Amino acid sequence: MYDQTRAQQPSDQDRRGTERRPATPEALLPSAERDAVLDRLRTAINTFPDAPHDALEEAEGAFDDAVNHLANALAERRRALHESWRDQDAETHAEELRLALRQYREVTQRLIRL
Repeated sequence: MYDQTRAQQPSDQDRRGTERRPATPEALLPSAERDAVLDRLRTAINTFPDAPHDALEEAEGAFDDAVNHLANALAERRRALHESWRDQDAETHAEELRLALRQYREVTQRLIRL
């Protein structure tokens, strides 16, 4: 049976310190993709005074790139999470299932806060 209170508590491994969660959440986008989008956005901002329409097109392209990269990253995260629990037996692998549930919760809460 699912125990919501237990699912919200750190795992035994977390309390023992053998498996520590990072202080900040893992970035959804790799740094190279994030940097490329931010470079496009900076270019748009810097060219706005001389070419406002071109700057807006560049900013829109940066936005579209960010959305596409994020959608791909989230799809990959979902695939990996699904594979982590898909073939697990609920009785023998309850800890792995609980960790997968926690990861789903954390990613979903991050999305809601966007």
